[in-house]
Amino acid sequence: MASVNAQIKRGSAELAILTLLAEHPLHGYEIAKQIEAQTGGVLHFDMASLYPMLHRLERKNCVKAEWQTLPNGRRRRCYRLTASGRKQIAPLRAQWRAFFQALESVTGFQNA
Repeated sequence: MASVNAQIKRGSAELAILTLLAEHPLHGYEIAKQIEAQTGGVLHFDMASLYPMLHRLERKNCVKAEWQTLPNGRRRRCYRLTASGRKQIAPLRAQWRAFFQALESVTGFQNA
């Protein structure tokens, strides 16, 4: 399977993260693993690239992070979607749909 260019991956991360968090709150590692699993490994985010995206989404008030303490005493940040973040999903999907339709028109990649 072909890997995805870092710039394309970075652009798609916001929609992928918000969509996953619309289902239920997750911590960063779970977000990365679910994206990788659901894309068959095509999209893979290491923690060094994922956490800056999560922090940016938090600054934009799309996600809210809260510290959780696990039974073993370890702490982790859990991210949940905010109302503002939920409102961003439909417009982002529309933008990506328009992008892929335009790309398909130019490249004919759907029939490749």
